[in-house]
Amino acid sequence: MSETKLSARQEAMVEFIGQFIEENGYPPTIREIGKACGISSTSVVNYNLTKLEREGILVRDREVSRGLRLAETLREGMGNLIRVPLVGRIVASEPCPVPGSDFAIFGSDEAIELTRDIVDRNDDLYALQVQGDSMVDAMINDGDVVIMRPHKDVKNGDLVAVWLLDREETTLKRIYKEGKRIRLQPANPTMQPIYIEDPATVEVQGRVVAVIRRPN
Repeated sequence: MSETKLSARQEAMVEFIGQFIEENGYPPTIREIGKACGISSTSVVNYNLTKLEREGILVRDREVSRGLRLAETLREGMGNLIRVPLVGRIVASEPCPVPGSDFAIFGSDEAIELTRDIVDRNDDLYALQVQGDSMVDAMINDGDVVIMRPHKDVKNGDLVAVWLLDREETTLKRIYKEGKRIRLQPANPTMQPIYIEDPATVEVQGRVVAVIRRPN
């Protein structure tokens, strides 16, 4: 890393970024950095981030949402960060048709960074951005990101992403096996459950293991 002395503003930005990642498990946006550091112009924030990147303090990926992280040497003591691929969107309302694909796929480089205190292990994890408000009583709102683990053997009440084979639709619901049928239950009192008479048409894509809140 360069020996160049940082300005007070840049030091404040580095401190905020590190604290934000530690508390939330993912990096802040440019606007969040500006607000925290008293910088009204996003171009000024971006200028300083570029400076920190050149000094080897930050690593940036401009093609990725929140594609910002501290350099490896600065991440020690913050807990190990893991990258979870953000593979698409999942509908938390009525099932959403997605012809020819399980999910609407994002760019291959999209990812969410989490600390290991949020998830116990990172094998096979993937992330989905939630669209809809059927799970609001489960504290999952439109725009939040759910961290999923592939899991075929689920229990009643598990929060899962399912692929409805006969409809070519996806949805995020709590699942209940009731005799020969399956109930997909929203967590919103204004919405009705979905009953599936043929369990063979329901393919569980994964179970929710963590929720990343959308920044206000």
